[in-house]
Amino acid sequence: MDAKSFPSISFKKPSGNNLLILLIILLGLISLGFAQFSGQLIPLSLPIISPLVVSGVISGILGYSVVPLLRRLKAGQVIQEDGPQTHLSKTGTPTMGGIFFVPVAVIVAIIWTKFDPIVLAVSLVTLAYLSIGWIDDWQILRQKSNKGITPRVKLILQIAIAIGFCCWTFLTQPATLTNITLPGNLVIPVGFFFWIIAGFVLVAESNATNLTDGVDGLAAGTGALAFLGLGALATSSQPGLVIFCASMSGGCLGFVIHNRNPATVFMGDTGSLALGGALGAVGVVTGNLWGLFIVSGVFFVESLSVIAQVSYYKATKGPDGTGKRLLKMAPLHHHLELSGWAETQIVGLFYLINAGLAILALLIA
Repeated sequence: MDAKSFPSISFKKPSGNNLLILLIILLGLISLGFAQFSGQLIPLSLPIISPLVVSGVISGILGYSVVPLLRRLKAGQVIQEDGPQTHLSKTGTPTMGGIFFVPVAVIVAIIWTKFDPIVLAVSLVTLAYLSIGWIDDWQILRQKSNKGITPRVKLILQIAIAIGFCCWTFLTQPATLTNITLPGNLVIPVGFFFWIIAGFVLVAESNATNLTDGVDGLAAGTGALAFLGLGALATSSQPGLVIFCASMSGGCLGFVIHNRNPATVFMGDTGSLALGGALGAVGVVTGNLWGLFIVSGVFFVESLSVIAQVSYYKATKGPDGTGKRLLKMAPLHHHLELSGWAETQIVGLFYLINAGLAILALLIA
């Protein structure tokens, strides 16, 4: 057969379809690899893969109805004028995509676990952060600007949810939860300070995921990998949350079907805040804060790039009130774009990094 009859695949600049296939392969390898590593291939692979597939299929199919509806409702994204110029062509792409894949994942998890109380609590946190994001996205669309609710109001709402969840966890979970386990089985009893750390983690995780949502398929794909890694860590302590994480991972995968480059829908704050809130809640209630930190490595670096950019700008501010920039633009993915990287190159690299981090977290655990 003539080799020219095969579609060409560019590994230097992959297509959105190539990245979707890569994500599916990475999720499958992590699921089966962890099950094989633990010596329980069938018992572990089914609880992880089954809800992932169901949630992914439902989310993917539902998107074909919801995305056109969002388009008819003129829920188009408002693109920042000071952002990468290549993004201006995305103006008008429907946003608030989180409204269909996050609830699907939550419902699948709740039903699958037969209304497990811990899954219900984490689901409520997820939907609460989704609500904050939805209000923010709606305000942006209503005002036709890139400003939604004020950062102060958003932060207050995030903190309030974090406090509520920490109080519930304190009243219902074992006191040993406040012991933080580090690599090498080093256990640090932090007592009351655990709850301060936990509240910070919830708020920081939701904002970090939000910052990562800036390139087609990036937040959803890395989120799918992070959820799967975190879910595998919870196997021995909270089997219900394994299913929750697998369902969330599947929901993210189903969303990537529509969000892969070129995206037909964006998740908006509706989706990104919910993903971060869910990851944070699972990390807190399972006591896997160190594991959460590792699987969220991409989100952490993205947040760190913003903090570094702002700090450096303020530190170098001259008499004219203008400072120097450490990066061409923050977060990091925008810096890479302005440095000549294609969106799909960035996403592919971050997928591979996050898959590696998920595996690293499992090996350390």
